Amino acid sequence: MQTKTTTRRKPPRAAVFLLAAVYALFMIKLLFLRGSSGGTYFSYNLVPLRTINNYIEHYDHFNFDTWFKNLFGNIVLFIPIGIFGPLLHASWRRTIPFIAFVLLLLLAIESIQLLARVGSFDVDDIMLNFVGAAIGRLMLRSPGGGRTRR
Repeated sequence: MQTKTTTRRKPPRAAVFLLAAVYALFMIKLLFLRGSSGGTYFSYNLVPLRTINNYIEHYDHFNFDTWFKNLFGNIVLFIPIGIFGPLLHASWRRTIPFIAFVLLLLLAIESIQLLARVGSFDVDDIMLNFVGAAIGRLMLRSPGGGRTRR
């Protein structure tokens, strides 16, 4: 009796590219075009864990929506980066190029938000966003998600 082995097929590149493009447009709208016309006010945080600790220690000062979106939304929204990046660019399947790609992308996003005054530059956002991208990359490597490296 022969055993049937199943191999996981990679999704068509065009489909991955289309989904990544839709995700990118969604993120551009969310991060840069959310109704703010810019202004003279801008803020930044360069101290790691300052904002995260503030949300955790003073959770009772924030409504749940604000608290949840700032802590978990910053993670969840960037999970697709960890999936699409390695699927679209072979070198991003390796750890160091992936880390460099994600950190440069996040630094660019935070800088544009600060300069365009449609958000703030917060090192904690970069940390949380990176965790999301790392989760996405790990999902690709999980038994149910296929492998990105051979």
